[in-house]
Amino acid sequence: MKRNILVLFLLLWGALQVSAQRSPVDEADQNINNIPRKGQRVSLQLDNKRVETAWLKQLNEQFPGKVKNNKGIITAAGVTITDISPTPVTIISRVDALPTGTGVWWSIDLGNAYLGQASTPTQWKAAEKYLKDFARLMYREDLVAQVTDAEKALVNSQNSHMAVITKGDAIKKDIERNKARKIEIQQQLAANVAELQQLNNQVDTNLKEQEAARADIVNMRVALESVKERMSKIE
Repeated sequence: MKRNILVLFLLLWGALQVSAQRSPVDEADQNINNIPRKGQRVSLQLDNKRVETAWLKQLNEQFPGKVKNNKGIITAAGVTITDISPTPVTIISRVDALPTGTGVWWSIDLGNAYLGQASTPTQWKAAEKYLKDFARLMYREDLVAQVTDAEKALVNSQNSHMAVITKGDAIKKDIERNKARKIEIQQQLAANVAELQQLNNQVDTNLKEQEAARADIVNMRVALESVKERMSKIE
């Protein structure tokens, strides 16, 4: 039960920590297939595999049939993100593990320029919002998962608490049964002592009866010898 309470506390604490997390977006370069590319990266304090799966899912849902993943290099050609550009763009992206979590990086070919903080500030802001929205979605999903885990831990803790109470009640009943059994044994012991005394008395009586029987035998023998002696004197 104590372990469940500790798990619940840690999960809730983790949920509070998530609510304070931020999703900074930085300009970052990546070497893709030996070609240096400029782009932007959002940092998330979440598991790398989970973020990569969610990022691929979002891109595939938004651009069905156009997303390709070649050994971690994600590309989507001729796709439209209206908030970033009214014309089709090409996306090159990857998800990397960072010392503080996970980074989602992308480079966007706008057709006449590459996404850059200084060169295309309007598109940069729109792309930054896109990544931030994705990060917020990930944090919300993580928070929901943590709350679900915390609720399960709470239920387990409550069940454990009830189990401990039930165990305590069972122990109390065992104690009462033990007391009743003790009284029963004491009564049986007292009856056994009385029976033993009665048997000892019977032994004493029997010894006296045996002594009386031996005395009768002696008297009978004496009487018999007396009769025999009288018979021998008849002429």
